[in-house]
Order: sequence, then structure tokens, then C-alpha cells
Amino acid sequence: MSEQKLAAEVRTEFGKGFARRARAAGQIPAVIYGHGAEPIHITLPARSTTLAVRVANALLSLDINGEDHLALVKDIQRDPVKQIIEHVDLLTVRKGEKVTVDIPVHIVGELAPGNVYNQELTVISLEAEATHLPTAIEVDIEGRSAGQHIHASDLVLPKGSILLAEPEALVVNISEANESAEEDAEAGAEAAAE
Repeated sequence: MSEQKLAAEVRTEFGKGFARRARAAGQIPAVIYGHGAEPIHITLPARSTTLAVRVANALLSLDINGEDHLALVKDIQRDPVKQIIEHVDLLTVRKGEKVTVDIPVHIVGELAPGNVYNQELTVISLEAEATHLPTAIEVDIEGRSAGQHIHASDLVLPKGSILLAEPEALVVNISEANESAEEDAEAGAEAAAE
């Protein structure tokens, strides 16, 4: 994953009033912490930040008053109704440093006919280099049939990543499609159509 470059400004004001004014001016309040240093309170440009944090574990290269900071997005607070970003927590990292992150698990491929899958884990914990974080772990279910299981130890991890989840943790469970449930769903759809 490549890092996103953003220009940030140090902020000295705090509180709800300042946060509202900052958001109205197209800025997002944020804080950078980590490595035992004092937290740095900043504002980020709203549009660029919203685009940059669309991916899980976004890595940001911040220019704060001419000084470069490399930071990993740790938490995003959003408005529950409008879904706009209200605040961002950032963790300072260094190139080559290993960090613990939760990576989304994506299912790819088609099962053998007459089968369904249940995804037990939607994220998996890894330790990886901060500047080479994967955006997702893909699980291929192509042609698999009922009774097959995919465990955390079966996942293909990116080079240099270490699995932190239990190796026997069930990621995907494949079973036969329940015909009676399908018939019930079809009958319900027909009744709704009438």
C-alpha cells in the first residue's frame, strides 16, 4: 500500500466549538500519538483525508510545518447520521517498523453448485511492516464443496507478514445449500408478488 501525502496544520484550540468551526471550514481535527512522544493535535483537509482513509489501515505521510510524519490511521469517529468524519486518531510509525493490524478478509471464486459458505472471520490480525501493509487477504473458494473448511493457517499471507490469530481459527465454512430454506424463500417472494 502506498502512503497518501497530506498537508496538516498544528492546532492550539480544542473542544466542540473549535471542532465545529474546523469542520465548517473544510478541516478535520486529528491527533498523532505514539513512540512515547507528546501527542500532536492537528487539522487535516477534509476532502483529501476522506479519500485517503477509504482503505483499511491507511498510511499517511503528513507535512506539518515543513516536518514529515509517517502515521497509520488507528481510529475514525464519524457522525452517526451524515457519516462525515468528525475526528481521526493517528499512530506515528517509522519505515521498517512492524505494527499489529486487522486486515479485511475477502472471499473470491465460486463454490461447487449446491453449496454455500459462511464467512466466520471478516478480519484477521497480522504483524506486518508499517510501510507494506496489505489492503486485504483474499481467500479462494473456487470449486470447493460441502465439508471443506478454511482456517487461519491456510491463508496466503503477504511476504514478511506474521499471523497473530489462532492458526486453527475458522475463516470460512462450506456446507450444502438448504433446499427447504430456498423453497421457503421462493414461496415468500411469490406471496409478496401477489
